[in-house]
Amino acid sequence: MDFPGQSAPSGAQWTIAASGHEAVIVEVGGGIRTYRSDGVEHLDGYTAAELCPDSAGQVLAPWPNRLRDGSYHFEGRDLQLAISDPEHGAAFHGLVNWVPWRLLERSADAVTLGYELAATPGYPWSLRLWSRWGVGPDGLRAEHAVTNSGGEPAPFGFAVHPYLRVPGGSVDDVVLRLPARSRLQVDGRLLPIAQSSVVGTEYDWTVPRRIGRAVLDDTFGDVVRDGDGGSAVELAAPDGGARIRVWADRRFGWWQVFTGDTRPGARRRRSVALEPMTCPPDAFRSGRDLITLRPGDTWRGAWGIRPA
Repeated sequence: MDFPGQSAPSGAQWTIAASGHEAVIVEVGGGIRTYRSDGVEHLDGYTAAELCPDSAGQVLAPWPNRLRDGSYHFEGRDLQLAISDPEHGAAFHGLVNWVPWRLLERSADAVTLGYELAATPGYPWSLRLWSRWGVGPDGLRAEHAVTNSGGEPAPFGFAVHPYLRVPGGSVDDVVLRLPARSRLQVDGRLLPIAQSSVVGTEYDWTVPRRIGRAVLDDTFGDVVRDGDGGSAVELAAPDGGARIRVWADRRFGWWQVFTGDTRPGARRRRSVALEPMTCPPDAFRSGRDLITLRPGDTWRGAWGIRPA
């Protein structure tokens, strides 16, 4: 059932369903609010009556994570974005996660949304964003496209922010497999200052093991690619039963993993955020894996969730 947009903080709600899988996509931010299969909840989402908590299920563009001081230099311009994370003195999670997206197409098992990002003083480029959310026998699949609709090259990065839950296991008991060989070290503002290998350290999750008491809010890189060039992170119940796989195609080279230790109340360490990203935090300043979209160019990427 669709929830009237004017009554929900996240706007209009679109339910899609097929093959025992069901998801709710929202107007505000164009993200995902809930996803379940055979009645089992896989996301730590929120109700239609709630404001989206902690970026749950949001689309993050034209940059993910934090940008130090909100300031950056690009092709001869010094630019300043609003500080949306005052605690850390950073511009946070882009410009499209709190705006209303437009319904472009809808069917029983899929919905496509779009948003036109207008140029602003802090980001003086125009982008056309498009997201298709679908469910089917293989789970949830999200396809995204972003076009530079302006007349100048634009800096760009992209991510999504789902929180995953495994039935029958707390975060401490969940078994994590993360195919990444390095992580970013951060300062007190959670901004990167160095990159180091995870081999032989407590941050090496290439071999599955319990999360235990580990506190994670870390960016992992040097991903181990699958045969198709993508990568996947897996969470499993301690008994080896319930398992969930978050995959991303070759356009995503970074993963942010967050065990929710700073989330308030009952949400604290209740789920794990697994965020596929095209670039690391502060990429507008460092240039690391920053995409430059030329006028008329389109970036495309896909990711999804596969329960087992």
